[in-house]
Amino acid sequence: MTAMLSVVTGCMFSGKTEELLRTLRREIIAKRSVLLFKPDIDTRYSANQVVSHSNFSLEAVPIGTTTPEQILGLVPDQTHVVGIDEVQFFARGIVEVCKQLLKRDINVVAAGLKQDFKGDPFGSMGTLLILADKITMLTAICNICGEEATNTQRMINGKPAPYDAQQVLVGGTESYLAVCNRHHQVPGRP
Repeated sequence: MTAMLSVVTGCMFSGKTEELLRTLRREIIAKRSVLLFKPDIDTRYSANQVVSHSNFSLEAVPIGTTTPEQILGLVPDQTHVVGIDEVQFFARGIVEVCKQLLKRDINVVAAGLKQDFKGDPFGSMGTLLILADKITMLTAICNICGEEATNTQRMINGKPAPYDAQQVLVGGTESYLAVCNRHHQVPGRP
């Protein structure tokens, strides 16, 4: 069987990490060798675990966001599946890492935001979505109207973050909302 790249994506609070962990748990139950990686900047719940907002967790290896190539040296050939959480935070080299793992016949399951708070493609997600053999697109519930949410809204002091705000800010409900298209606002967007 040929290795596959599966990408789990959506907005904040859509269950991306939970779906990644569910998928990896199934592989573990099937007695397959699984390794999980996360960006070292994401220490919201744990430095050495991937933890979903609903508190599901698995042990993970933290990797520097500028050096995703480290992953290749940490994955033994007998590994069946590599999981990568918050893949949007890694430098562009993460795409080549995924390609190399697939060439080694290792399945890759990558989870990350499809867009940043501005609505722009986030990091390498656009490329990974194009290369993906399987895409799981998740949605959340709009925190404003209760409709289906596909966007991430960054908030600063109770107001939508301006377009020129920094792209990367690791956070949760204190900094972000899930919103529908109608309620997504980016002040100052060109």
